[in-house]
Amino acid sequence: MPEITLRINGADHALDVPSDMPLLWALRDKLNLTGTKYSCGVGQCGTCTVLVDGKPVKSCRSKAVNLAGKEITTIEGLSADGSHPVQKAWHELDVPQCGYCQGGQILAASALLRENPKPDDAAIDEAMSGNLCRCGTYVRIRQAIKLAAEYTSDKGGEL
Repeated sequence: MPEITLRINGADHALDVPSDMPLLWALRDKLNLTGTKYSCGVGQCGTCTVLVDGKPVKSCRSKAVNLAGKEITTIEGLSADGSHPVQKAWHELDVPQCGYCQGGQILAASALLRENPKPDDAAIDEAMSGNLCRCGTYVRIRQAIKLAAEYTSDKGGEL
């Protein structure tokens, strides 16, 4: 097994992982970062979404060995105290029902707002189309993204 160093949530982690191990399993099984969830396993639902160099990536379909030298952010690393504007908006609007997909949803939304601080409905729908919610909270997800955009504009666009 090759040893790799992954930079996750601002810290370097040396890991011995099989060359075909998805990032999802390296996060969950090797580092006990269980906020990233397994669902479909084929990169269709977005539940396993993490940020790699600020972009949303399906960790179930991304080999850990290919991500050495990249900055990986999991839901645990977005904001330890829940103070990130997207997390605050999610909480304020009570977005989740079961909550299983929300880590991936929140990370995808934060990436969207970093790229587009004032997205309209079409931009939100496009950016979030790779993240499914079995409970159907899409209306609240869109509202929370817009509220987070307001929070960030109040802070001078800081995300």
